[in-house]
Amino acid sequence: MARTTDATRPDTESEPEPQRRRGRRGERQAAAETGVWYPRWYWPSFSLPGVVVLAFLFVLPAYVVISVAFGTTDFERFGRAVPYYAPWWWSFDTFNQTLSQFWGPDAIYQDALIRTFAFVFSASAICLVLGYSVAYFTARKTTKYKGLVLILLISPLWISYLMRIYAWQGLLDTGGPINVLLGPFGFRETDLLSGLPITVILGLVYGYIPFMILPIYASLDRIQENLLEAGRDLGASGRQTFWRVTLPMSRPAILTGLVIVTLPMFGDYYTNDLLGSTRTQMFGNLIAVQNELSGGKTRTASLVIILSVIVLVPMLYYLRETRRASERA
Repeated sequence: MARTTDATRPDTESEPEPQRRRGRRGERQAAAETGVWYPRWYWPSFSLPGVVVLAFLFVLPAYVVISVAFGTTDFERFGRAVPYYAPWWWSFDTFNQTLSQFWGPDAIYQDALIRTFAFVFSASAICLVLGYSVAYFTARKTTKYKGLVLILLISPLWISYLMRIYAWQGLLDTGGPINVLLGPFGFRETDLLSGLPITVILGLVYGYIPFMILPIYASLDRIQENLLEAGRDLGASGRQTFWRVTLPMSRPAILTGLVIVTLPMFGDYYTNDLLGSTRTQMFGNLIAVQNELSGGKTRTASLVIILSVIVLVPMLYYLRETRRASERA
């Protein structure tokens, strides 16, 4: 009878018997240890408030932006955007026009897009090299004054980013101290605020490098000293120990720092507004300028969607690498 019952069991209940037994055995064991039995939905239900908050603060605004991008514009009411919240009414005309202006004969947005990738890549590379060096020195070389160094690294974040960029305007002005220091090298009369790419890149580095240092420092500080000593005991030099032990173990922190630094750089516009010019316009400046134009809200939403897709690529790569690292661990 038992065999007949198993053979005639419906497919919807056909779960591998060993797996189901292990699951039930684990539930019974947990209930025996704690004296309390919880249904499977009990602990996941604690995440429900967070899910609701994220849906309200992220999913709903994102849907509004999509509705505006695929909506229309009422020019009789001063170019006011008219969003279409019902997907079957969406119009892709404005979005297709915006997308077509990134290539072809009328590619007015192409230079800003290429410039954004170049600036973000250069600034992120500089942040990585400088940030890793500072984090390594702080975690491995400063033992007595480590707290003081960390305070000095975090202290710029206590001041508004806008105020710090204003300070850089004074430093980079024609009569500023930087031009005075560069005077003997023939740069005394150089206007560093006239739209030089190097000025914008260094401004991005200054603004975001603390977010690169902190996760890398946290990772390096957690590496146990006996692992490094084991590498040296096996005959590895200091350089070989760094490349084969320290750097691989800090790779997740490097990816985290790159994501934290890179994503806001793509949407940054005030760094170029204060330190650059229209010659160094970035993708974020396109959004800001289009948003100020009459009837430009629909195109602004289209640019936001395009930028969201661009920054989604490194985010997905980061999530994939993080999952692989957790599986290997």
